[in-house]
Amino acid sequence: MEHSTGDRLKTGLLLIAVGALASGLVLAFGIGRTELASNVWLVGVVPVLAALLIEILRSLLRGEVGLDIVAALSMSAALLFGETLAAAVVAVMYSGGTFLESFAEGRARREMRDLLSRVPRTATRHCNGALEDVPLDAILPGDRLLIRRGDVVPVDGTVASSAAFLDTSALTGESLPLKTASGGEAMSGSTNAGEAFDLVAMRPAKDSTYAGIVRLVEEAQASKAPMSRLADRWSLAFLLVTLAIAFSAWWLTGDPIRAVAVLVVATPCPLILAVPVALVAGLSRAARYGVLIKGAGPLEAMARARTLILDKTGTLTDGRPQIVSIGTYGGIQEDEMLSLAAALDQATKHPVAQAIVAAAGERGLALPVPTEVTETPGEGLAGLVGGRSVVVGGHGFVIRHVGATAVEPPALAAGSVLVAVGIDGKLAGHLVMADPLRDDTHGMLSALRRQGVSRILLATGDRQDVAERVAEGLGIDGIRAGLTPDQKVLLVLTERKHGPLMMVGDGVNDAPALAAADIGVAMGARGAAASAEAADVVLLVDRVDRVAVGVEIARGARRIALESVVAGIGLSVIGMVAAGLGYLTPVQGALIQEAIDVAVILNALRALRICPAATAAQPPP
Repeated sequence: MEHSTGDRLKTGLLLIAVGALASGLVLAFGIGRTELASNVWLVGVVPVLAALLIEILRSLLRGEVGLDIVAALSMSAALLFGETLAAAVVAVMYSGGTFLESFAEGRARREMRDLLSRVPRTATRHCNGALEDVPLDAILPGDRLLIRRGDVVPVDGTVASSAAFLDTSALTGESLPLKTASGGEAMSGSTNAGEAFDLVAMRPAKDSTYAGIVRLVEEAQASKAPMSRLADRWSLAFLLVTLAIAFSAWWLTGDPIRAVAVLVVATPCPLILAVPVALVAGLSRAARYGVLIKGAGPLEAMARARTLILDKTGTLTDGRPQIVSIGTYGGIQEDEMLSLAAALDQATKHPVAQAIVAAAGERGLALPVPTEVTETPGEGLAGLVGGRSVVVGGHGFVIRHVGATAVEPPALAAGSVLVAVGIDGKLAGHLVMADPLRDDTHGMLSALRRQGVSRILLATGDRQDVAERVAEGLGIDGIRAGLTPDQKVLLVLTERKHGPLMMVGDGVNDAPALAAADIGVAMGARGAAASAEAADVVLLVDRVDRVAVGVEIARGARRIALESVVAGIGLSVIGMVAAGLGYLTPVQGALIQEAIDVAVILNALRALRICPAATAAQPPP
């Protein structure tokens, strides 16, 4: 509501200023009513000046000195000495600049609400031999809940059934679902990837893991210091130069109008306008490449990033298990074994099974409909495919179905999963599954190094050996494994001493760290809604190389903004000197300043044509 009210106020002030200026020009030069025109211009200036003075007072109370003071001085001086037209032009320029800046910022920080769609609102509870849906707040420790396939676990609890198969990737970064035996703990926020099971609640929903992550995000966002506007970092020096020239002209000549002319020319519209225009253009350009940056402040921070922290699962890696090798026995062909295994796996929604089905589809293999399928949750399936007996699952599970065999399972690299396949009572082969590194990872890291990111870390909730295998050969400066969400936040806060920090992640467990970082980047195409909400930047396409594309565009837009500022200030200083020497009247100064504004805005719009150097960074159709 606060953002909406502020946006409406800035829009209203701009409309008043423009309307008054245009109406006054018609009255003065169209029908010769100069005195009435002056009153109309006065009406247009007063609201803008009043709002400006209130904002200056608030800034001073916060200990900040901004460029708004120059604009207030120029309007006030022009009104004081009867130069209402000059004051009206300045009012339009200033209100236009604040409107553009407000548009650039948008609504970058919306209130965090229940981590959006992943948060369950109700749970199914056993009660007197029946099932009832109850709100989360009604769940008490000891309640027995039914967790159906695909449900998000609503509270922390212990598994009361024989076993549960849980996808914890959103919480821990572990890309492959884990089997939890009876009595084992299931974390809230994990997803049931197997058959329905019973859960005994350990604690209320408000004290569970998932609720704790929500609080971490809120706290991190609240504690994150607001970023100052790029223009304000130039304000004090420009203010001192302006006042020195204005009062020198007045003192040396005794003519206050010269000081007014200096102040009007000095109105810092090259700063107020060029910066937001260049940054808005950068936001638009980045969006074309699938990089949604939530405002000009985040774009500035992205351009200055020097340290990068990367999540592993779903960020550096694809986040979905894939077949990395196939081994067959007894003369069976790879495609034949894969076809039969995938056909049987059509009968389950298990992530590994779906990956096998997808691999068979990519090879164009025919997949008959399986029959007489039986599934042992967490272990495997057995059934008939085209009249042939097929068993797919863990090595031990398949051996129990096909009988003893002398074949030893192959050694696995860290983070890999072995799937055995039995056909017609014999062990047919093994499929090695893993979560592979994204193809565009190497290029992205190299591009970021060239763009000034000097320190890159891998942070994951996964095991150390898995993280080391993924990071091998990437030139990463450090690995932090086995991290909980609050430990990721602590890492972010610690690493910020090395310079502006950017964090890239996709899971619910990354959301607090994304909120705490100077710039949080979420893999929004397949990532959790929580991370997209907490982040400053969301990648709308499932490509990690867009991080480098976003940084390059941000750096280009910021560079163009700075070029516009330097050129605009240089021209304004020349204009101030000319006004101080008496070569410009206040109205002429205002018109010259307007011409300078047009020039710097046209230059700032060059940000719309930034072309990232990465050859893979073609904008999506």
